[in-house]
This record gives sequence, C-alpha cells and structure tokens, in this order.
Amino acid sequence: MRLWSLHPRHLDRQGLTGCWRETLLAQAVLAGRTRGYRSHPQLERFRSQADPLDSIGEYLEVLAEEAATRGYRFDRSRIDHRPAPAVKGADGRDAAVPRIPVTVGQLDLEWRHLLHKLEERSPELRERANAFEGPTVHPLFEVVAGPVESWERAEQPPR
Repeated sequence: MRLWSLHPRHLDRQGLTGCWRETLLAQAVLAGRTRGYRSHPQLERFRSQADPLDSIGEYLEVLAEEAATRGYRFDRSRIDHRPAPAVKGADGRDAAVPRIPVTVGQLDLEWRHLLHKLEERSPELRERANAFEGPTVHPLFEVVAGPVESWERAEQPPR
C-alpha cells in the first residue's frame, strides 16, 4: 500500500489509479469493513487524526480532483466522508480537516521512489519531473523538518 505524501499531479496514470485503489482499501480498513491490512504502517498517520475517515476522505477527494483534470472519472460516491463545499479553503481542501505533518525526509524518499518508478514505466514524465525544483506535497499534508517517517517501510531508492 502506497499512500503518497506527494501531490497527485506528480503521479503517472498507473500511480494515480493505483493510489486511488489503495486509498479506497485504506478507507475500508479505517471504517472496519475489512480484516486485511489492519496493521499496515501507512495507516498510522491517518489513525492519529481526530477523525481518520474525514482525513482519508479529504485525501481521496484530492485524488479524484486530479483525475478529473486529466479526464478520468473516479467514482466519488465511494468516498465515505466527502468535504462539504461550503467548508473548502482557498487551497480547495476542506478547511475543517486538520493537516497532517509529513517530514522533509519522508517527502524526499517518496520523490526519489517516484522518480525511480517513472524512469522505468513513464520516461517522458520522468523528464518533466526533472523540470521541477522538487516535489509539491498533497494538500492534506504540511511539511515539517525531520527524517523519514517511523512508519515508512520502503527501502531508500538510489539517488
């Protein structure tokens, strides 16, 4: 399960659709609808929130919005807790859902991990990624100083 801290604009088609599916699975775990993946470490940051389903719903909403900008149709009715339009802030996210901290080290690891994946399956996107000065973060997250998150299990990709 890979729930990217990176903004979904950086993901290729496979990454975006895979993240959508895996986040729907994470939502099912948090809602108690499945027995598998209950102890998956990536869920720690959502479980630590006052309302994990609101947080995962906000995460899914941003994925669905990115998909829509690309002409894909993700079924938003599958999001258990959708943000209310009246509560959206200037950045387009639900202002009532608190941001989740993510460390600079985690963001760096995910960026290198994604670049490695793009090199293999979407070289043209890898080239475009080189034009970025670095990654942007998913709007649900707030970048803070620190090393790779304690819940991360991925190996360090090559630099």
